[in-house]
Parts: sequence; structure tokens; C-alpha cells
Amino acid sequence: MRAILHYLIAMVVIPFYGIRVCPFIETLTPLQVATPIIFVLSVQFLLRKPLIATFVEAAPLKRQVQRLFWLELGLFTISALIVMAYNEFFYGFPFLESGLKILFGLGGLGFFAASDIALEQERTVAEKVKREKITIDPDENYFPLTRKVALFSSVSIIALVGVFMLLVIKDLDWIIRAGATVTLKEAQASILKEFAFVLAVVLPHTLNIIRAYARNLNSILTNQTSVLSRVTLGHYDNHVPVASNDEFGVMAMHTNTMVDRIKDRTAELARTRDVTILSLATLAETRDNETGAHILRTQRYVRALATQLKDHPRFASVLDAETIDLLYKSAPLHDVGKVGIPDAILLKPGKLTDDEFTIMKTHASLGAEALEVAERELGSNSFMRYAREIAATHHEKWDGSGYPKGLSGDAIPISGRLMAVADVYDALISKRVYKPAFSHDKAMGILREGRGSHFDPDIIDALDAIEATFIDIANEFGDTAQAAE
Repeated sequence: MRAILHYLIAMVVIPFYGIRVCPFIETLTPLQVATPIIFVLSVQFLLRKPLIATFVEAAPLKRQVQRLFWLELGLFTISALIVMAYNEFFYGFPFLESGLKILFGLGGLGFFAASDIALEQERTVAEKVKREKITIDPDENYFPLTRKVALFSSVSIIALVGVFMLLVIKDLDWIIRAGATVTLKEAQASILKEFAFVLAVVLPHTLNIIRAYARNLNSILTNQTSVLSRVTLGHYDNHVPVASNDEFGVMAMHTNTMVDRIKDRTAELARTRDVTILSLATLAETRDNETGAHILRTQRYVRALATQLKDHPRFASVLDAETIDLLYKSAPLHDVGKVGIPDAILLKPGKLTDDEFTIMKTHASLGAEALEVAERELGSNSFMRYAREIAATHHEKWDGSGYPKGLSGDAIPISGRLMAVADVYDALISKRVYKPAFSHDKAMGILREGRGSHFDPDIIDALDAIEATFIDIANEFGDTAQAAE
């Protein structure tokens, strides 16, 4: 449609232009002027489709915009040469005085048409690249957008000034030939009308190209900004479409490389963090009379409970996917404070005395304090906050009778409340030197008895809904000689 519009405009404008700027063409009738122009442009329009299929669509994507521009400009130039030859052959019009004016006018309109159609093709290529997830490999010596804009601006100014000069020359010749038969007022009116005609043609074309450039540039920058905004939020799965063979294509390519490297480094850091956490947690467990599988089970219990509760009205605002993942990752550090408990107490096979139990209870504070030191060194972040909360509060009770601070109800962080259920359940179904392993049903009975006193009632209700999941986890990650019954 854009091509049709440009060709129709050329068919209307060029005859008027020729009459206005060329004294020779002015001697012809409007039909004589318009007929060869309309015929040549019609043939040109019919030829452009197969030519585009051959020279543009068959080319690589990064070449198509440039090829389409030169094809359109070349067709208009050839048409201008044909009209020049026609006028010279049939009417004897001189090449320099008449032919070049047609070449200048039709070539100028062709430049505007080629620029607009090429910019439209640039948008089409960009949409295809984005839709089909194709990547253009920009040339090392690409033609930069800055030079394209400078070239268009220069040509537009030259075209406008050139046409005005042709009009002035023609009008001066007309005034000299007319002599006293034309008044100054009539000459001024005629000249102003011609200038207005030129502005009415050139200015909309210029503004249209500026608008097209702006639209394409806005699309490029929007894609770039969108991806960078997501990167700042920690999302690395999007890429900027590399859709142009210029500096913006190169910028998009480097942006995508940067995003991939950040993604790889972030994943590497996350793996290092997870392995470090697991190592610390396992080290703490080796000093205890519990098994290493305890941390694997409890972190999965926490994740299962959190997932079950993520749509609950009380928890929906805090238990999103990212938070659930952080709770899962930080859960293994719940007993890291046990490294500060003396072996005589930590490994005692029998029941602890009151004094020994008082010392044992300090593991919650010791773990929280150690993690708080790490948090200060690393800077505040969600992972360290959840790890500290879990270490500090997983022995707090819903009714306020827990330790170390005697917190109650919602004053206990959700992380600590989830960990409390997971930790007690696993302790009950696991064999210890001071107790046998309880069955799943017995453990569930004890947990239900603690609903509203030891545990958050809604978390126990969530456990009731997914107790089969707990059984599966216990069996999959069971101790060598023990699995849930």
C-alpha cells in the first residue's frame, strides 16, 4: 500500500512539477506531459514485484533493506531517463535544460519513496526476527544509522534548494519574456504558488521519513530497554532481537552476550552458594546425632508446605515462587548453630539435664548470630535474611512458649513456622540414640495435638492436605536403615 501511494503521488506531482520548472515542457498539453510519465511509472510498478522477489527476498535478511532501497531508487531513476529520452526523441527537448529537470524531480521523489519503503521493510524484518527468533549477524563494516540520517538530511536539503533554484530560474526567464504584460503582483503570486506547491510535496515526504525513522528507532530502544529492565530484576532469559545491520544490531548483539554471561556467572554463583550451604549444613549435622539426610528431607518439607500455602489468603502476599525457592535453599542452615554446642551435650546419648538443655537451646541464637555476621559482610539480601530467620525462630512456638525469644503467633516469621513443622516431623519419624523412629501416623498425631499451641494452625492444615507428599519425601531421602512407615 505504501508503494502504491508513492507511485500515485509521483504520477500526479511530476507532470505539475515538469510544467512548473521547464519552459519546454510547459509548451505541451497536460495530456502530452502526463501520458509518458504515467505509462512509465505503471510499467515500473508492475516490474517491481518480480524484481523484489529476485533481488530482495532471495537475499539474506541483513541485506534486504539496503537492496530494496537501491532497487526502488534505481527504478525511479531509470523511469526518469526513459521520460527524458522520450521527450528528446519526440519533441526535441534539450538534455541539459529539460531532461535533467525531469531526472532531478522524479529521482528526488524516488529517493523519498525508496527511503520510506526501505524503512517499512526494516520494520518487517525486525518483526520477523522477533517472531521467529532469528539473529542477524551485523557486518563488521556496517553502514551506521547516523550516516543514514545525515545522508537523508543532506539529500532532502539539496532537493529542496535545487527545486527552488529551478523555479527561480524558470520564473526569471518567464518574467523577462513576458515583459510589461505581467505585473509585479501577478509575478509574486505566481512564484508564491509554485513555492507553496513544492513545500506541499517535499515537506510531507520529509516529515514522513522522519516519523518512520523515529518509529523504527523507538522500537529498537524499547526492545533494548525492556531486556535491560528485566536483567536488573534478575531475569536473564530474554534477548534483544538483532534485527538491523547497523550499530543498533551490534549493540543488541553485545547486550545479548552480556546477558548470557551474567546469566552464566549468576548460575555459577548460585551453584557455589548452594554447595557451600549444603557443606556447612552437612558439617553441622556430622557433629549431631542426626543423619545428613535430615537436611535434604526438611528443606523439601518446607518447600512442599510453602507451595501448598502460596494461594492461602494469609500467605499469598509473601509466598511467591522466588520466596519459596529461597526458603528451600536456606532451610539446611536451620541447625548451623549446633557447631557451637559442646560435644558432651550435643552427642549425649541420654536425656539432657536442665542445665544442658539450656545450653543446647543456645544453638538457635548462635546460628542466627553467625548468619547475621555473614549478612553484614555480604550486604542485606533475601537469602541471608531467610537463613537467619529460620536459624533463630524454628524453635519458637505459636503460643509463645518456645525459644530463644518466646515469640508467638504471626510475630514468628513464616520461615520459622514452616521450619518448625518440618523439623519436628522429621525428628519424630527418625531414629535417634535416645528414641526409636515413630510411624508417620503417630508423628502426624503429635503434630495435630500441637495445632494452635506449638504450630501455626494453617500450616498443620496444609500438612494434612499433603501428608502423602511428606511420606514420599521421607521414603526417597530416608536414612540407610530407616524410612517412614
